[in-house]
Amino acid sequence: MKPIDFRSDTVTKPTPAMRRLIADAEVGDDVYGEDPTVRRLEERVAERLGLEAAVFVPSGTQANQIAIGAYCRPGDEVLTEEGSHILQYEGGAVPALWGVQPGPLPGERGLLKPETVTAAVREDNIHNPRTRLLSLENTHNRGGGTVWPVERFKAVVEAGRKAGLAVHLDGARLFNAEVAAGQPASAWASLTDSTSVCFSKGLGAPVGSALAGKKDVIREARRLRKRLGGGMRQAGILAAAALYALEHHVERLAEDHANARRLAEGLAQVPGVKVDLARVETNMVFADLVRPAAEASALLLKQGVLANPTGPHSIRLVCHLDVSTADIDDALARIRKAFAG
Repeated sequence: MKPIDFRSDTVTKPTPAMRRLIADAEVGDDVYGEDPTVRRLEERVAERLGLEAAVFVPSGTQANQIAIGAYCRPGDEVLTEEGSHILQYEGGAVPALWGVQPGPLPGERGLLKPETVTAAVREDNIHNPRTRLLSLENTHNRGGGTVWPVERFKAVVEAGRKAGLAVHLDGARLFNAEVAAGQPASAWASLTDSTSVCFSKGLGAPVGSALAGKKDVIREARRLRKRLGGGMRQAGILAAAALYALEHHVERLAEDHANARRLAEGLAQVPGVKVDLARVETNMVFADLVRPAAEASALLLKQGVLANPTGPHSIRLVCHLDVSTADIDDALARIRKAFAG
């Protein structure tokens, strides 16, 4: 039985065409700025996001953390939605690496309101940390793959700017937002001081992210990348895969979104499973279950369906380029069988 893996869009394998580009990549020492493939990728990312410069890094976590380190000093505060990736999935890096205090804010499916940001900024008082940075996320993972409406994003960014904050966007799945909203990634990214994008999630590259921003921010980011051990040498081998993903795998994200909708509608018909179809905006499906999520995941695994619990009675299923429409129909049949007892 072929496994159908919905755990994440990070589980994809490089396509044959991507592997050929990796094998033929022109390389040099990137720490010396001599890798032509890395430089080409960085230029294209910056141009596509409407920002001045970019730096290639191993992971989305490192991209986000470098941004925090560039803006904040020990004792400062970063404001972010309470379910954001930088708080929930980066190993406590914000305080551990930078001595920076997280300021979690309540949101709606991961989205903030301008007044929430304004109210959270600390007064200039010796008792308070200095609020320095606002970090947003698009699409928002824990929110359900939520896409920020551009006008709402603008309003929240403006609230941060009025308070004197720098603004960073965790755009790990920003291209999912681009495809879902029919807006270029720059519609969000160009409003920020920096934006990270990930090539190893929905775009299907094996490794790599980029941090784009103003030139002075990216200059400091290169120093912090080195400090964190992210200064790779002949990194063009990895950048070639990211370039291929950027050029060939963005538009096809629409297939993942359609498959997620198909999966969600099918799951909604399975007894003991509840799906809020309004939450299915991109490639993620969150399902609430009558039975415990750990038990459900074990039952699904026996049927060759892999999905991660996200709570005591909920699981997340993520569609990606290694899951076809036929796989969706096959998975639904297996899920019905798994939950039939």
